[in-house]
Amino acid sequence: MHTDVLIAGAGPTGLVLACDLARRGVAFRLVEQAGQLFPGARGKGLQPRTQEVLHDLGVLDAVHAAGSRYPLMLTWEDGTPGQEWDLMERHPAEDGVPWPEVWMIPQWRTQEILHARLLELGGQVEFGTAVTAVRQDAAGVEVELAGPGGTVTATAGYLVAADGGRSTVRRAVGIPMAGESVDPTPALVADVRITGLERDHWHIWPKAPGGPALLCPMPGGGPTDFQLFAQCAEGEPDTAPAAVRQLVADRTHLPAEAVAGVGWASAFRPTAALADRFRLGRVFLAGDAAHVHSPAGGQGLNTSVQDAYNLGWKLGRVLRHGADPALLDTYELERLPVAADVLEISTSLHRAGGVSSGTRRGPRTEQLGVGYRGGPLTAEHRTGLAEDALQAGDRAPDTACTTPDGAVHRLFDVLRGPHPTLVVAGAALPDVPRPPAGVPAVRVADGYGEGYLLIRPDGYIGLATADPADLAPYLAALGTA
Repeated sequence: MHTDVLIAGAGPTGLVLACDLARRGVAFRLVEQAGQLFPGARGKGLQPRTQEVLHDLGVLDAVHAAGSRYPLMLTWEDGTPGQEWDLMERHPAEDGVPWPEVWMIPQWRTQEILHARLLELGGQVEFGTAVTAVRQDAAGVEVELAGPGGTVTATAGYLVAADGGRSTVRRAVGIPMAGESVDPTPALVADVRITGLERDHWHIWPKAPGGPALLCPMPGGGPTDFQLFAQCAEGEPDTAPAAVRQLVADRTHLPAEAVAGVGWASAFRPTAALADRFRLGRVFLAGDAAHVHSPAGGQGLNTSVQDAYNLGWKLGRVLRHGADPALLDTYELERLPVAADVLEISTSLHRAGGVSSGTRRGPRTEQLGVGYRGGPLTAEHRTGLAEDALQAGDRAPDTACTTPDGAVHRLFDVLRGPHPTLVVAGAALPDVPRPPAGVPAVRVADGYGEGYLLIRPDGYIGLATADPADLAPYLAALGTA
């Protein structure tokens, strides 16, 4: 009953972390209180940076096949459609950003794809198993698990709370979470089957009686699947199927009979909350257990995936490569400031009116600009760089690269996997130095300036230097001899 890492919660955060640990050869257990994967469409937008993570994990093709671009918006009033408009700033694919558009896919389908990948990697989810108590000391964590066979005690080197905004683990270890109401108006979100409404647009009724209503067509399911979002100015939203049908009839030009079915439904009050810390001893918080967002801007799921991606490689380096356990301290130091910034983005978008306001989504929400300049793992030794130049701490953009044997590849394909990567940029530099085993080395001609750049396993530039002698100490800190 002992494992290196115990993960509580098999949502997107827990599944991404489990997939990452599995490919690194780290022993783990993934437990989920529910008897199945989450069934709803809730977190439906995958930002460009998240798609890069999913490419690294080997599931992006499946995600693209199951999803679609975001549709244009269409506003209705008095049963009459108005002019269509675009919520997204559209960008063509370019050398550094191969997947520039937010991709729409219901959360349940994203989780199915990640779960299938986890099974391929030899992992599994223990469904119907809940964490009920946590104790820890300097040597490890002891967890009580209530499952199909009763209550058992399990031990682990580390415990990761990926069990949502009401995290049992966070409360068990006593980490406070400070929050505020983003909007006092309660809201309803539901998965519905609609007939008589075309699926080429995201439909909005901003002046509907009782509050705005939105119906967004969902890919990956039946031909009449939509996600309903409605603000409810009067009273608490009723999630019963009959009440959802009546809400659609009251807010739109569709009759109640047009709602052919109601699936997952939830009532909530938009809230922003941030845990005081993301680590306490051997326990880490990730995803909604660490930060809770308004749905505006599609930031919650994406920030959660980035948490898992940041933590996974660090656990792998400590547990499989002998890196100093102090490397794990950098998880909170890097991710807590990012979560705080992203919370401000989602809160400001919601208070500006959310989707109904017409505020377009662009670089601010795509998370390509998230980075760790000045962070504990960032070492920029070059001088005289412009502020907008690519630097240590920044996301490593995609580009053409050449391996020592002369073969040409895409850098993102070389980065795929659990390893760091050495990039040699600039024609004036000598030949690529021989890196340690397990560290691929490539040369690039464009986009990286000049120098030796070590790309961390999560795709960020850790070290940038003009002196190859700086490489060995940095790699040693990552557990690479």
